[in-house]
Amino acid sequence: MVAERSEYKGNAMLELKWDENDNYPFRFGIRKAQLILQEVEAIKQFVEDNKEV
Repeated sequence: MVAERSEYKGNAMLELKWDENDNYPFRFGIRKAQLILQEVEAIKQFVEDNKEV
């Protein structure tokens, strides 16, 4: 996985890519990053519950 910082309309963004050639990165800014950090345990449980998908 590759994590890169970028900018969108003057706002800091983080891009997560599966690899350097990923054409559809997952992008989010600080507010969504804060939400993700607040709910990281729920996200971990979601992944665990759906590993076979």
